[in-house]
Amino acid sequence: MAEIDARLREEVHLLGELLGNTIRHQLGSAFVDKIEAIRQGSKAGRQGSVAGEQQLRTTLDGLSDDELLPVARAFNQFLNLANIAEQYHRIRRRRPDEPRPFENRVLDELLQRFKADGLSSEQLARQLARLDIELVLTAHPTEVQRRTLIQKYDAMAAQLAALDHTDLSASEREQSQLRLQRLIAEAWHTEEIRRNRPSPVDEAKWGFAVIEHSLWQAIPNFMRRTDQALHAATGLRLPLESAPIRFASWMGGDRDGNPNVTAPVSRKVLLLARWMAADLYLRDIEHLAAELAMQQANDALRGQVGDSPEPYRALLKRLRDRLRATRAWAEAALDSDVVAGPQVLHDNRELLDPLELCYQSLHECGMGVIAEGALLDTLRRAATFGLFLVRLDIRQDSARHAAALSEITDYLGLGCYAAWDEEARLAFLQRELDNRRPLLPAQHRPSAETAEVLATCRVVAEAPAASLGSYVISMAGAPSDVLAVQLLLKEAGLQRPIRVVPLFETLADLDSAGPAIDRLLGLPGYRARLHGPQEVMIGYSDSAKDAGTLAAAWAQYRAQESLVDICRKHEVELLLFHGRGGTVGRGGGPAHAAILSQPPGSVAGRFRTTEQGEMIRFKFGLPDLAEQNLNLYLAAVLEATLSPPPTPEPAWCEVMDRLAADGVDAYRAVVREHPQFVEYFRQATPEQELGRLPLGSRPAKRRAGGVESLRAIPWIFAWTQTRLMLPAWLGWERALGNALQRGEGELLEQMRERWPFFRTRIDMLEMVLAKADASIAGLYDERLVESALLPLGAHLRDLLSQSTTIVLGLTGQSELLTHSPETREAIIVRNIYLDPLHLLQMELLARSRQREAISGSALEQALLVSVAGIAAGLRNTG
Repeated sequence: MAEIDARLREEVHLLGELLGNTIRHQLGSAFVDKIEAIRQGSKAGRQGSVAGEQQLRTTLDGLSDDELLPVARAFNQFLNLANIAEQYHRIRRRRPDEPRPFENRVLDELLQRFKADGLSSEQLARQLARLDIELVLTAHPTEVQRRTLIQKYDAMAAQLAALDHTDLSASEREQSQLRLQRLIAEAWHTEEIRRNRPSPVDEAKWGFAVIEHSLWQAIPNFMRRTDQALHAATGLRLPLESAPIRFASWMGGDRDGNPNVTAPVSRKVLLLARWMAADLYLRDIEHLAAELAMQQANDALRGQVGDSPEPYRALLKRLRDRLRATRAWAEAALDSDVVAGPQVLHDNRELLDPLELCYQSLHECGMGVIAEGALLDTLRRAATFGLFLVRLDIRQDSARHAAALSEITDYLGLGCYAAWDEEARLAFLQRELDNRRPLLPAQHRPSAETAEVLATCRVVAEAPAASLGSYVISMAGAPSDVLAVQLLLKEAGLQRPIRVVPLFETLADLDSAGPAIDRLLGLPGYRARLHGPQEVMIGYSDSAKDAGTLAAAWAQYRAQESLVDICRKHEVELLLFHGRGGTVGRGGGPAHAAILSQPPGSVAGRFRTTEQGEMIRFKFGLPDLAEQNLNLYLAAVLEATLSPPPTPEPAWCEVMDRLAADGVDAYRAVVREHPQFVEYFRQATPEQELGRLPLGSRPAKRRAGGVESLRAIPWIFAWTQTRLMLPAWLGWERALGNALQRGEGELLEQMRERWPFFRTRIDMLEMVLAKADASIAGLYDERLVESALLPLGAHLRDLLSQSTTIVLGLTGQSELLTHSPETREAIIVRNIYLDPLHLLQMELLARSRQREAISGSALEQALLVSVAGIAAGLRNTG
């Protein structure tokens, strides 16, 4: 392990040296010396040297306006290069005597453990093949890097892999380092920040690029190794059609608060996905047609192609022609309504059948070794991605549906739907759902807002069922919210079932989720329209913003417990959709631990979760990284299904009730009730400036107003930039402190030892406290906050200190993350490069606010680069 860590340090040093060379060539040695003086001063300051800290401040204070941007860029680029080295470090080649990473061995060890515990081979193989895990890629604005830079960073990782061979000649090593130097130079001379916000279609293309450049390769590799692990443990194989992990997307479908996502946008994204899928399969089929030139074939294949001398090629060329027709039609349909010709593929069986026919024929003719190569890889892709690449979810706010129905009922002379109580709404909705006639007459001309809701429903009705995921209703709170969408979809002509999914987000909504679903499942006629499981989405981001992470986490847990019991009572299968963010403050954290900490029975072979923003790149940006993270998901869902965590003791639940009550009171006392809080937040953090950062297509705010109007992402992002990390820990200090005062310390230790839910929450709290830095947050206050607000900042930093002290006492450590020295060391090393960026950002914020910096100026560009650099250094933003 020490040798591997040394290799990581060597690579970080090499990348830093090559970056220095690049900067020297452009800006000269004197400027590079200045950068090094800043770095050394930062390092000395972190080691407690007053002289080093003063040197850092003096050097930064002496920078001219022209030097601010290149200095910010230098530290930003280094932190991105460190990320590349760390990512590659996780997937690097290891000698036979070096241990495999946990991510690579987790499934093998789990299957062996289950076998030792007495589970039969058939039971394990059956459950593994039936797993239904869906990762939903979302375009929330947390990816600060431009796509062109991401591609360069991926190429750098490939060069690190090329260098990671002990048998390279001196010339080969020199050439590889030269390529690395060239890539770093290209990155340095490329602007980090987009000039314009991406459109929803741009975001969807970014998601497709992750599939094309990483997941397309990762999936067959992952499936091959999963099959090998199953065979080693049980002697059994996965079926050809097995696809335990699939992908969906919100990119181009999530219109909640985003006026840029319209019905034409969703239609275009669906067509682009079909075009991309056809194009990717064409590459595979053309390769297979060149490879499978064999003559021997079974009768089934001969029955399809006759006496062709090259039967496999003959069959695959037919499929190739149909894929070309599909791609050409999808491209033409982007601009106008074009009827699909007879050659266009519509059903995934049309793709799978010829591939399976080739596979079976090769095996029957003694060429199984060929069948198990590239052909099997294509079959696995076809089972996973299908003809539509990813399933598009549609999301809209419940208020938009209510407004549309209000306009309709008013037009029909029935009154105002929005003013009706729940019973009146349900009576109307059930009556109309059972009525065969259209609700609206043809001559009705709706408002623009209602027309958009109806147009979206028509896109859903016209799209192939396999191209769509779920229709998610944000801010749902009652059964009528679900029936309202079903009625609007019926009015648009939808003749088939689609999962209509209530999203429970606020604390109050989570508390009422169980009763709402209970009432929904008991409604006459609803079960007849429910094909498959009842899907319910649990919102992590907004519940944490509403009540703090402690109260929100417990409300999410209790809501899931209630939903499991209610669906079991109604004999309906439950599918929980977890709306997790990238950071701890938005429900983020290691997926493996998070899944294993869910309530017993809530992960029953099914699991659906969002993957957001820059976490998509960190988890799935490289094929080997993607494979590791897919392993973690698969193993965790299998373990939670076959060996769920224990039901918590009643005493633990009582403690959690008290902790949550104290936590929400403490959180809201600051965030909602302190009269100075909103003004302090806006002065102490770059919240206002973040609105100018062209991160995503969606606005930073849902509406005008204070903190309550902010989306959860910029709310977290702003506090992350200053290192106070307030949303992720506020409330824990009082809740845990009160519990200790009540003499519950021993019970808390028992909960941490024996209850995965509580242990995971404390681990996540510890990690975020390790990333927090009260001294940095204090410097932001000194530079940016007016004197009347300074006591509030000091109070918040005192609460942060209290949280740290309590967690150290609970975990029995003298320092945070003592049990995880690698993570602790990574934070310490990154702080040396983060400190100058923080100090620069404070100064840039002050100058920007004094001068009211013009958009696009060098000053604003430097500020945005500092934001991106800090986000890169902390490895998450929102």
